[in-house]
Amino acid sequence: MTDTTAPALELISFCIGEQEFCIDVKTVREIRGWTPATPIPHAPAYLRGVINLRGAIMPVIDLRNRLGLGVTIPETRHVIVVVECQDRLAGILVDAVSETFTVPRDSLQPAPDVGDELRYIQAIISMENRLITYLRMDDVFPAVVHEAA
Repeated sequence: MTDTTAPALELISFCIGEQEFCIDVKTVREIRGWTPATPIPHAPAYLRGVINLRGAIMPVIDLRNRLGLGVTIPETRHVIVVVECQDRLAGILVDAVSETFTVPRDSLQPAPDVGDELRYIQAIISMENRLITYLRMDDVFPAVVHEAA
């Protein structure tokens, strides 16, 4: 039975390697081409550095590295998705943005319970013969945003 009281989610998907991830489209402020970031000494490995976004200094997170999938070697095809999380802006470096789509909330499947390693995963979405990992951005950002600010 479908819950008609729960609104559908509008999500934006992006790729890191062969894997597809998504986040709530309401958190996305803009999508920009790769801009080299200025490194910050003693920053965590997943923090590429900072960029100037129209006068505001914004941290850029290598999402591949943050998720434990390796390190991104940025090229012109890579993009930075600027997101607002906890009233702060940050960029996430991804390989490419795929699409925006809408799913009913009851189509979200819980992530397997294997401990803290999956804290970034909010749910798994099975759609058109593919699995899309719905990320929990609050868990991706807190340490980075406060350390980089």
